[in-house]
Amino acid sequence: MAQRDLYLGLMSGTSMDGLDIALVEFSDNLPELVSHQQFELPDALQEKLHNLCDEQPNELHHWGELDREFAIFCADCVLEFLNRRNLSATAITAIGSHGQTVRHQPEGQFAYTLQLGDPNTLAALTGIAVVADFRRKDIALGGQGAPLVPAFHHAVFSSLKESRVILNLGGIANITWLPGTPTGVTGFDTGPANTLMDRWFKACHPDHVDDFDRHGAFAAHGDVKHEVLEQLLEDPYFSRPPPKSTGRDVFNLYWLQERIGDLDNYSRADIQATLVAFTARTVADAIQQWLPEQPDTIFVCGGGAYNPILMSALKAALPGAQWHATSVLGMAPQHVEAMAFAWLAYSYIHRKPGNLPAVTGASRPTILGGLFLP
Repeated sequence: MAQRDLYLGLMSGTSMDGLDIALVEFSDNLPELVSHQQFELPDALQEKLHNLCDEQPNELHHWGELDREFAIFCADCVLEFLNRRNLSATAITAIGSHGQTVRHQPEGQFAYTLQLGDPNTLAALTGIAVVADFRRKDIALGGQGAPLVPAFHHAVFSSLKESRVILNLGGIANITWLPGTPTGVTGFDTGPANTLMDRWFKACHPDHVDDFDRHGAFAAHGDVKHEVLEQLLEDPYFSRPPPKSTGRDVFNLYWLQERIGDLDNYSRADIQATLVAFTARTVADAIQQWLPEQPDTIFVCGGGAYNPILMSALKAALPGAQWHATSVLGMAPQHVEAMAFAWLAYSYIHRKPGNLPAVTGASRPTILGGLFLP
């Protein structure tokens, strides 16, 4: 019997709320989820990662240490994941590791993006080949290096029967336009999704068991402050045409303070409610302004799909569309991104391009990532 073509996809997103691992089997180029698990980041590691996203002294030293510390954490999770499923390292063709983004600066003469989680360490500790560093080849070709998931969305979610938008509500929100034709796929980051809401919630509830506003309960106690919302919407990112991408380098609590001024003028719950409205408006405005037509259906993935307050705000902002979670397409919202990086590893091993130049602005399609052997 031929060995199954199994890959692991590792994803820790902008929100830094955990490491998702997806075990994915490929048959006839199509992925099928075998198993999924999320591992919580230890509090001390999470704090270090959050701190490194902000400017601080001795950053290179902290980067070097965290590059390996995060890789060791990922390796431990992979080994536990395999052990629980009675799988050996030899059963896995490769790991597709996104790494943890701590800087994303896609503009300027020397554009760059930085993800930590040393793939050499990950390969050595797991005994599995690792495909990693997916973003920098696209940037080398003049692209944004992000978002990368639209290529995966195109491969698994396209339909010739209708136009679709795949909306990923991670720390940053991004959309993929699937026009219902073989060509014309595009996508871009619309702006922040969970990252501002999560960081504000944590700042208001430093001792809370959750690092995020579960089910939008905190936001539900506040009122949208429309004058604040308009101030946030004035950021020039939102009027820039695609291709474009962003990150928490730009959209963070310092940015929020700079835009609003004295946050004490408003109740904390009102700010949370306004940030929900902000995410909904920026997604809706992006779809209305930058897509060639309005989609028939919007399918949502990422952690934000489980926030009913955010979903209600999105539906109110775009009432003409049909809204569904990607689970109706056979893929649960929390599985999509980890599966995407398993797919990118598969694409590398099989020498298939992993980017879409219409999305990132790269000069050509290219195989993404590099191979790191155990």
